[in-house]
Amino acid sequence: MALTEERRASLLAYCKLTELADDPEVEALIPALYDAAVGYMEGAGVNVPKSGTTRAAQYDLCVNYLTLNGWEQRDITITGTAVVENPAFRRLINQLKLTETAAGTS
Repeated sequence: MALTEERRASLLAYCKLTELADDPEVEALIPALYDAAVGYMEGAGVNVPKSGTTRAAQYDLCVNYLTLNGWEQRDITITGTAVVENPAFRRLINQLKLTETAAGTS
């Protein structure tokens, strides 16, 4: 799924990177992180839903989360004692997986 300008703007807003949109690091990494997030969703068994549906909104939130997580976790080390996955994200992924149609055209 190609990263359109409209989707890129939405993603940058979600990641609070709008003011850095022209930064070379943002320009290089955000499209790669987006592609990785879409690939993750596909690998998890969730196909790209039809645009304009509530399912598409849920899918976009999951891709946004994965992209932001990739952006924020790009350092070599993680400090702190516990790394916990966001439970709301996991529930969205599970719901999308459980409601995926056999043909993947949902």
